[in-house]
Amino acid sequence: MASIKKVFIYLTILLVLPLSFQECKVSYSFTGTSLSPNVKSFSVDYFSNHAGLVNATLSQTFTEALKDKMEKQTSLNMESKRGDLEFSGQISGYSTKPINIKEGDQASQTRLTITVKVKYVNNLDHGEDWDKSFSAYSDYDSAKMLTDVEDGLTEEITEELVEDIFNASIANW
Repeated sequence: MASIKKVFIYLTILLVLPLSFQECKVSYSFTGTSLSPNVKSFSVDYFSNHAGLVNATLSQTFTEALKDKMEKQTSLNMESKRGDLEFSGQISGYSTKPINIKEGDQASQTRLTITVKVKYVNNLDHGEDWDKSFSAYSDYDSAKMLTDVEDGLTEEITEELVEDIFNASIANW
C-alpha cells in the first residue's frame, strides 16, 4: 500500500510540475546576440589560406563553420554578398611547434596553432567595424604524425576560433 502511495505522489509531481512552470510565464531568451533589431542579414566571404604551411581543406572548413555558427545562433538571413554584417579575411597562420621538452631535448607534445585574420563590417553601424586576428591551438602527442591527428585538431581549433569571432562580433564581448 505504501508503494502505491509513493507512485501516486511521484506521478502527481510529474504531471503538476510542468503545468506550474507554464503558469509562471518566466521567459528566458538568450540568442547570444546584442544586435540591433534592424540587422537582418549577414555574409561570409571565403577565407583563403595564406599561411606558410597549408592545410588543403581548412579554408572551406573554416568558412562553412562560421556560416553555420551564424545560421544556428542568430535569426539572421545569410546573403552571398553585402549582408548587414560582413565577415571576410584569411587564414594567416598554420604552424606546429614542439612543447613540453623532456629529457634528451625531445618534445613530448606538439602544438598546432591556427591564426585567422578577420574583417568585420556592420553596414548599419560602422562604429562597430573591426579588423582583428584570432589564434587558437591544440596540443597532441609528439609520437603521432600530424597527418594522423590533423582533421580532429583542425575541427577543434576551428570551433574555438569561430566561437571567439562570434563573441567579438555578434555577442559584442
